[in-house]
Amino acid sequence: MSTAADFIFSHTRLHAKFIKRLDGGMSLHGISFSEYMILHYLGTTSGEAMRRIDLAEAIGISASGVTRMLAPMEKIGLVEKEINPRDARVSLVRLSKAGRKIYQEASATLDLHAATLVEPLTEIQLNKAKKYVSKLLGVAPRLGNG
Repeated sequence: MSTAADFIFSHTRLHAKFIKRLDGGMSLHGISFSEYMILHYLGTTSGEAMRRIDLAEAIGISASGVTRMLAPMEKIGLVEKEINPRDARVSLVRLSKAGRKIYQEASATLDLHAATLVEPLTEIQLNKAKKYVSKLLGVAPRLGNG
């Protein structure tokens, strides 16, 4: 196996380990880690609203995939659909009051689980890893606690 293929293989295993642990932590709040990601992007976006297509792009799934995820979240009141009065084809997904509360509570849980998952790394190593991942994603790294 090439170094690149070995890296991808190892990264996939690490991703699966992270998701399994984070899904367990988020279950305390009645959501999955994928649902938390939706709440996170909505909660950190100006106006706490995004187009579905932008949300799908942000979390790395298809537009239909995000629509399937949003349906039960809307049903239990974590998100709300907002119709654009100028263009009915463009609807926004907005974080609800209940969604904001779950997001804030789940964020504390995420911080605890994330700290234990990366515990073997020093702060310097963790910042370097963030830089490398950002480079692979093609985005500028966010330094510090972001």
